[in-house]
Amino acid sequence: MTTATLLVELLTEELPPKSLAKLAEAFRKALTDDLQQEGFLTAGSTSRAYATPRRLAVQITQVLAQSPDKALEIQGPSVKVGLDKDGKPTPALAGFAKKNGIAVEDLVQIESAKGTVFACRKTATGSALQTNLAAKVEAALKKLPVAKMMRWGDGDAEFVRPAHGLVMLHGASVLPGTVLGIASGNKTSGHRFTGQAELVIANADAYETALAKDGMVIADFAQRRSMIGDLLEAEAKKQQVTLGEYLDLLDEVAALVEHPSVYVGAFDAGFLEIPAECLILTMRQNQKYFPLFDSAGKLTNRFLIVSNMQVPDPAHIISGNQRVIRPRLEDARFFYNQDRKERLEARVPRLEKVVYHNKLGTQLQRVERVQLLAGKIARLLNADAAQAERAAWLAKADLVTGMVGEFPELQGVMGRYYALHDGEPATVAAAIAEHYLPRYAGDKLPESPIACAVALADKLETLSGMFGIGQLPTGDRDPFALRRHALGVIRILIERGLPLSITDLIKDAFEVFPKEIKFADTSAELEKFVFERMRGYFSDAGYTTQEIEAVLAMPSSQINLVPSRLEAVKAFKALPEAKDLAAANKRIQNILRQAKTSFDGVAKPELLKEKAEIALFQEIRNVRETVEFHFSAREYEKSLLALAKLRPFVDTFFEEVMVNAEDSDVRQNRIRLLGELGHIMNRVADISKLAA
Repeated sequence: MTTATLLVELLTEELPPKSLAKLAEAFRKALTDDLQQEGFLTAGSTSRAYATPRRLAVQITQVLAQSPDKALEIQGPSVKVGLDKDGKPTPALAGFAKKNGIAVEDLVQIESAKGTVFACRKTATGSALQTNLAAKVEAALKKLPVAKMMRWGDGDAEFVRPAHGLVMLHGASVLPGTVLGIASGNKTSGHRFTGQAELVIANADAYETALAKDGMVIADFAQRRSMIGDLLEAEAKKQQVTLGEYLDLLDEVAALVEHPSVYVGAFDAGFLEIPAECLILTMRQNQKYFPLFDSAGKLTNRFLIVSNMQVPDPAHIISGNQRVIRPRLEDARFFYNQDRKERLEARVPRLEKVVYHNKLGTQLQRVERVQLLAGKIARLLNADAAQAERAAWLAKADLVTGMVGEFPELQGVMGRYYALHDGEPATVAAAIAEHYLPRYAGDKLPESPIACAVALADKLETLSGMFGIGQLPTGDRDPFALRRHALGVIRILIERGLPLSITDLIKDAFEVFPKEIKFADTSAELEKFVFERMRGYFSDAGYTTQEIEAVLAMPSSQINLVPSRLEAVKAFKALPEAKDLAAANKRIQNILRQAKTSFDGVAKPELLKEKAEIALFQEIRNVRETVEFHFSAREYEKSLLALAKLRPFVDTFFEEVMVNAEDSDVRQNRIRLLGELGHIMNRVADISKLAA
């Protein structure tokens, strides 16, 4: 059967830039999967998504014009239902045969999950691509991740943006059909200003080339993104500056242009008196410009413009962009100067008018709770509690400033600048900025103990408050970012090596809420939630499930010690004795569980009868001191590795000694011996979890 390349392109008005790449990939996948399921694709078929601000397209190679015939086997009634007591067809069987256009005698009997049933075997004729494609394109478009649809004109068509053109080509042939009220053809549009207004696509394979050559459109999103990145880097190098962190903006800008060019703009150097974060956010977020930095990382008064126009003389483009950005920078300067006229501490009472949560009160009430908790944590860290409390008191004050009202992303950042302007200590100002950290996975952490105390207090107050009123995250919804807050607490405690008990921290967090706020004490559920997040954290760090469960099975609320325990378990697993000791430990725990007892002392030497149990008793004495010494010194790897000497004694014990002896005193003594053994084996981790 002959094949050809299939092209489907939908021309629209400007699509949402932040979701363009996602929409294109979803369109490609949905259409390709549908065609694959219907048998239109071959083993060699490949697909590509194209996306520009005004188009979504899919190109699939080796697509059949007609899907192959299919052998069908349709199950019908069981033999018991299909035949009466005389072995003649029942009405149910006759009806099944008639429905499928086949004689009763041509039905076959097959074995199925329901027993022996009648079945109809027939061949379904393949369908033509040209009669099915439009419906499949419509179905694929409906599967796109679009939150809100639009309608346009007098029709009933709905899409994320109004659609104006449709190309459906199989090779050089136009496939007829209507999608979103638009009839298909072989004509598309080039670049709005520099390309041909109307382009004829001769065949599906020529799509990308035709757009690039005559339409001045780079249709491939990834290629366009890469092209922009290269142009930006080249221009930055030419200007002897750097671009800083710009990849997120690169994705968005690639969705705003069809044929990019890069030009250099500048603004009045006097604006550099404004905090750099304000200028950077204004340029990146509002104007989609790329700020430029000197070799020391300091912001310059130059920026790069990614234009959709490639012209010989870009002077008017540059001047226009410079003219547009000036009012934005003037606004930032106005907010900055106005905000500094009032001290942060004078703004704090205004938080009483800002609702935090209808069940948890205002932002001011929340600040009071965070302040109390931050002081407690600072004292545990032997840090300056007064400074931690001061930072917590001022931490949310910038929420009622003009700058943060305009740019919410700058909360904390502006608080730091305003605190320094007010003469607050540098550590307090830094804690105001850093108490939001980490904001996302991989983000930096607060630096000082004071900043860590405020950051922990802020996150723990949120977690305990939301858990207390029952606002827990569900499978796919976490509106209060509780998972992120829990991970932030974990990262701060572990990566900053803070010797704090998560159990005590959660308890303290619940205690800062006044009694008039009615909520449940769900501290146990919150601690479980944190430990679940910790499992994911260590899994992402490369530890196995066995290793993680072995460590977390041993109750320890001081989670900053977990990494060293995990490393100890990993080293122990590499020992040749580890597998047998883990299996023995699992057996010991089963015996103790059945005996409904645990380690409660030591075995009595006078009740030891067998040579093997005496030897094990003596070896436990020899090893225990080493295990406990290293455990107390938090040398967990050495503590675990010392267990290797026990293996031959444990093996011999289980080979030669009957634990459940007839003499109850001997039996109990042997169980105590195993309890003592289990105790020293599980000081660092429950090594039975390592048993296969």
